Amino acid sequence: MFEKEKLSPAQTVIQSVCRIKKNERVLIISNPSMSQMAQSLYVAAKEVESEPVLIFQGMRTLMDKASPEVIAAIKTEPDVILSISEQKLGKDGEAIANPYIGENGEKYDSIFNYLLEGKKSIRAVWTPGLTPDMFERTVCIDYKQLALNCEKLCKKYEGVDYVSVKAPGGTDVKVPVYGRKAFSDDGDFSKPGNGGNIPAGEVFISPLTGNGDAANPSGVQGTIVFDGSMSFSDGDSIIETPIKIDINAGFITEITGGEEAKRLLKSVTDAEKTAVSMEKEGKLPEGMGEVYAKNARGIGELGIGLNPAAIISGNMLEDEKAFRTCHFAVGMNYDGDEPCLIHLDGVVRNPTIVFHYKDGSEFTVLQEGILQKL
Repeated sequence: MFEKEKLSPAQTVIQSVCRIKKNERVLIISNPSMSQMAQSLYVAAKEVESEPVLIFQGMRTLMDKASPEVIAAIKTEPDVILSISEQKLGKDGEAIANPYIGENGEKYDSIFNYLLEGKKSIRAVWTPGLTPDMFERTVCIDYKQLALNCEKLCKKYEGVDYVSVKAPGGTDVKVPVYGRKAFSDDGDFSKPGNGGNIPAGEVFISPLTGNGDAANPSGVQGTIVFDGSMSFSDGDSIIETPIKIDINAGFITEITGGEEAKRLLKSVTDAEKTAVSMEKEGKLPEGMGEVYAKNARGIGELGIGLNPAAIISGNMLEDEKAFRTCHFAVGMNYDGDEPCLIHLDGVVRNPTIVFHYKDGSEFTVLQEGILQKL
C-alpha cells in the first residue's frame, strides 16, 4: 500500500484550511517580496480547479491605505481572499470615512471586514509578515488537535467574570471579560464568514472596555510586562529590554523601559495625533477623532498561543501563536466598541493564567506557561 503523499504548505492552506472547491473564485493579494509564497498558493488553487486571481501592491504598513485597485477587487466578493502581505493589507480609506452598515446596525470601516463579518459572504486568510521559513515550519500541523484545544478553551471562557494573568517578568493584571465571546483561530476557514491567520493557533478575547475613571475604575487593571516580542507601527521585534505598561480603568497610564518602550510610546502617540488630524481632514466622522485617539491607549485583546510548531522569532504572526505564551494588544479590539488606528500585540512569556467565574470557581489555563488539561 502506498503512503498518502504529504501536502505542501500551500496545498495545506488550499485543501485543508480553506477547503477550496472547483470553480470557486479566489483572490490572492500580495506584495512583490512575498511573490514566491503567493504564487505557490496560486498554483495550489489551480490544482483543485478553482479560479484564482493574483494581484500585487506595494508594501503597506499599519497606517497606510490599500490601493484603490485592491479595494475594487475585494468589492467583487470572491469566495475566498488570501492576503499574503509583508506587513498589512492596508486600510480602506473610503469605508473609514463612510462605514458599511451591517444588517444588525454594526459599522465596518473596511470592505474586507464587512464582507467577512457583516455579510459573511467570504472566507479569508491573512498572513502579515509571513516568511518562507515560517510557512514551511508552522503550517503543516495537526489541525484536528488544534481545533479541539481551541474549542475546549472557548468553552472554558463561558461564564468567566475576569482573567488574572501573572508572569515571572512582572505582569500582574486583571482582565474583565464577562459577556464577551472568545474567538478561535483554529485553522478551519472552510465556511463563509470564517477567517484567520496562517500560521493558525490561538484563542483570543476582547477585554471589557474601561471607563477611564481612576477614582472608580472599570476595565483592565494592573501591570503588563512585555518580555517576548512586540509589534510597533514600523514592524515587529524581539524585546531586549522589557516594556512595562501600567493600566488603570482600561487605559494605559504609563509606558516605561528602554528603547523598545520609547518605540511603543511613539506608535501610540502617532496614532493619537493621526486620528485627530483625520477628523479635521474629513477622513473620520465628526467626534470620532477623539474616540480613536483615546482608544489608542486601550487594551484590545488577550490571546493564548496554541500552535506547537510556533516559536518566538520576532515576527508577531508566529510569536502570538507560540506555546507557553500569551499576548495583549494595545489599541483596537475585536468587538467593535474600541475603534482606533492601531492594534499592537505584545508577547508575555511563561504566564500563569486563571479564569475566575461568576460563581466563585476558578480554572487555571496555563501554569507558568504550561497548558493544563482542558
